[in-house]
Amino acid sequence: MHSIDQPHSRTTPWALWLGLLVLAALWLGPLPAMSRTAFSAHMILHLGVVALAAPLLALGLFQAGVRVDGLRQLGHWTLAAFLLEMVVVWGWHAPTLHEAAARHLPMFMLQQISFLVVGLAVWLLGFGTRSVGAMALAILGFFLTFMHMSMLGLLLILARELIYPPDLCIGAFGFEQLDDQRFGGILMAAWGGAAYLVGGILLSIRLFAEMDRTTD
Repeated sequence: MHSIDQPHSRTTPWALWLGLLVLAALWLGPLPAMSRTAFSAHMILHLGVVALAAPLLALGLFQAGVRVDGLRQLGHWTLAAFLLEMVVVWGWHAPTLHEAAARHLPMFMLQQISFLVVGLAVWLLGFGTRSVGAMALAILGFFLTFMHMSMLGLLLILARELIYPPDLCIGAFGFEQLDDQRFGGILMAAWGGAAYLVGGILLSIRLFAEMDRTTD
């Protein structure tokens, strides 16, 4: 594997600073404490990391000159990142691991760091590629992520009873317990699904533009 190239860039990485600011607001604000007793707050924190802070940080790294197209078999690495992201997201939303993260600070920290790592990997590798084949794999990854995020959200929305312990869904924003869990599902399906759908669409536009350029 080649190391990531970091050529000099004069572009101010405003997105990097904005991403760090968003991440600081998410992790140092009230959401970590709220997320331990309100599932909807947990979901805002989770999606804020993977679908807001992570793409901003990836864009900022690109602005700073970081390139990943020097990696061998980039398409395989990109697809692996999307698959790992799915495992991490579904794993931490399994009742046992979600409860462990809510009740134990080290598990919570591990959860949040893993969210950031897979989120950053997805956006950095997904948009860092330049070859047509790797872009096609990244587009597939974005649409698969859109689908599994939406599916997890629907499972939470349609659940007739609490999936998680009642004291972890006490509720926030005036929601009752089951409504709190369902609102978390709505956030997952709407915000999470939409973010990766938009990512896939933008990358598709870029792919078609690249194909048109190479055929001219």
